[in-house]
Amino acid sequence: MIGYLKGKVKYIAPDYVLLDVNGVGYKIYCSGAAFSRLASVRTGEEGEVYTYMKVAEDGISLYGFIDMREKDLFLRLTSVQGVGAKMALAILSSMRAGDVGEAIATADAKRLSAVKGVGKKTAERIILELHGKISADELLGSETVAGRVSVPTMSEDDDAVSALMGLGFTKQESAQAVARARAKGASTVEEIISAALRGM
Repeated sequence: MIGYLKGKVKYIAPDYVLLDVNGVGYKIYCSGAAFSRLASVRTGEEGEVYTYMKVAEDGISLYGFIDMREKDLFLRLTSVQGVGAKMALAILSSMRAGDVGEAIATADAKRLSAVKGVGKKTAERIILELHGKISADELLGSETVAGRVSVPTMSEDDDAVSALMGLGFTKQESAQAVARARAKGASTVEEIISAALRGM
């Protein structure tokens, strides 16, 4: 499997980048962030991208990402039933990895379904299947979670309760879980939801 490529940017197309690695041209379908970084490199200069190689009956495709965290998120998304590589890439091209993580952590199906090709049911399935598998810290990164200064508010509690109810818990169960999470020191919405789910 090809997991990383570094070479000269040979060609930039609307939906892919051609990277020349030691005389071999690799056609890479990139996330928005990876595409922007490679597109900013002059033709003939070096660029790098983390990749995932998909082997299917209709051929082999390479997908490119700006870092391992984004690549891992892509793989998590494609593990969800009904989410293929093209849809996962569309999500990462329309939203930053941190924004996708926040949408999952807060059960914001509306935000995910705003991506072209992602319906409401698919967005809800993504949240349901990935909520317990991806931590807010993992997706949002230390710059937006660990480094965030947050003062607990009732609106955050309400958001957390709504998110848990969206995952199928009753209002009473959700409120009690949020209260327990607060008691354990959770402060941001993402921390509250993660702690609440662990205590369910």
